[in-house]
Amino acid sequence: MAKVSKNARVAQRAANAGSGRDFVKVVQSIKNPDTGKYSYKEVMIHKDKVKEFFANNK
Repeated sequence: MAKVSKNARVAQRAANAGSGRDFVKVVQSIKNPDTGKYSYKEVMIHKDKVKEFFANNK
């Protein structure tokens, strides 16, 4: 079998644009002001919207 070039893999990534590889799991810690304990919010979001998620949820 022949090796697959890196450029061919880039083209393959574009073909799989709707696949689940574009999503990431984001874990955000939230501190309870009454008790001081932390809880964690886990969300699956698109990798292009990670900065927006943290900017909106401060």
